[in-house]
Amino acid sequence: MALVYQPVMQLSGILVSLLGWVLSCLTTYLPQWKNLNLELNELEIWTMGLWQACVVQEEGGMQCKDFDSFLALPPELRISRILMFFSNGSGLLGLLLSGFGLDCLKIGERQQEQKKRLLLFGGMLFWISGITAIVPVSWVAHSTVQEFWDENIPDIVPRWDFGEALFVGWLAGFCLILGGSLLNCTICSTEVHPSSVHYAVAEQQDQCQCLETETRP
Repeated sequence: MALVYQPVMQLSGILVSLLGWVLSCLTTYLPQWKNLNLELNELEIWTMGLWQACVVQEEGGMQCKDFDSFLALPPELRISRILMFFSNGSGLLGLLLSGFGLDCLKIGERQQEQKKRLLLFGGMLFWISGITAIVPVSWVAHSTVQEFWDENIPDIVPRWDFGEALFVGWLAGFCLILGGSLLNCTICSTEVHPSSVHYAVAEQQDQCQCLETETRP
């Protein structure tokens, strides 16, 4: 039974990790990390991301302006850029390594130990990618909460609120960690893969045939 569910768990892990990686890339470039609603002008909504600030108008659509300088950004946005790039890169590398380690892939069927190592490294990279995706969005969310409840800021000053990109980033990190966990769970199985049994039996039959030919007069 374990031999049946192992490829299913591997495919589920790789698909969930792929979904998390796509969401992580989407989070990196979405401009809705922070939202700002102006009470004086309810027709405009300001948003801020890692790369640009945008204003959404009910009649004129969305207009965005890229940030002029990386050093002029707040610390949480600067570090978030670096961490999100690292998350996307490690997730992509995890997809490549774990893809070659899948049992359903016919390449390297006789090298099961190496395929298990690829799955292990891929799962660990998915964990790293998920954590490095959760950290920046959580940091930005924490700083947004602190600014929102800062008593030194007058009440008439508009406050930034959570943007949609933060929730997408949390979901991306959860999917990456879950996908890596599913892949690593398949490695813990001590069952012998059918392909390895097939090749072991074939080699044993070849040896028996050689012995029979040698013993014949």
